[in-house]
Amino acid sequence: MKRLILLRHAKSGWDDAVARDYDRPLGERGRTAATSIGRWAGQSGVAVDSIIASPAVRCTETLDLFQPAAGMATIEPHWDRRIYLASSATLIDVVRDLDDENVVVLMCGHNPGMEDLILDLVPDDGSTPLRDLAEEQFPTAALATIELDVAHWRDVDNRCGRLVQFTRPRDVDDSLGPEDD
Repeated sequence: MKRLILLRHAKSGWDDAVARDYDRPLGERGRTAATSIGRWAGQSGVAVDSIIASPAVRCTETLDLFQPAAGMATIEPHWDRRIYLASSATLIDVVRDLDDENVVVLMCGHNPGMEDLILDLVPDDGSTPLRDLAEEQFPTAALATIELDVAHWRDVDNRCGRLVQFTRPRDVDDSLGPEDD
C-alpha cells in the first residue's frame, strides 16, 4: 500500500502585480493558512518520505511555511513543472513516476487538477464519506490523504484509493472561514 498526501497551495495574493500567473505569491491569509495546516499536520503525526511539488511561487511559499510547522523542514522537495496547473491525468503520470522506496509522498499543487485527482482515485461508491466533502470543494491549503491499494506507484490507476483524511484550514483555525477558501 502507498499513501499520497495532497496539499493544495495556500491562497495567493492578487494585489501584487506580476507578469505571469506562475509568479503569484501568497497573500496574508494564505501565509496564515499554510502555517496553520502545517502545525495541524505536525500535531497529528503526519510524516512523509518525500515531497513533490509545482515550482510555482505560491507552492514554494506554501511549503516554506508548511514544512517547518509540520516538522518536515529537512525534506527537500522535488520540483516538477508537470504539476503546475496539471490535469488529473497528468498528475497520475507524475505519481506513477515516483520511486517505490517512498511509501508516503506529499504532493503540493493546484486546482482543479488536485481535486479531480481525488475524485478519480477515490471511487464514488459511498465507502469514503470524506469524498463528498472534497467534491464540494478542495479549498486552498487543504490537506487530503489517500491510501492507494497498490504495491508500486506505477500501478496507480483510477478508483484504487480511499480518502482517509481531509482537513481544510477552517477546520483547524476558525479565522480561516469558508469565505476565505
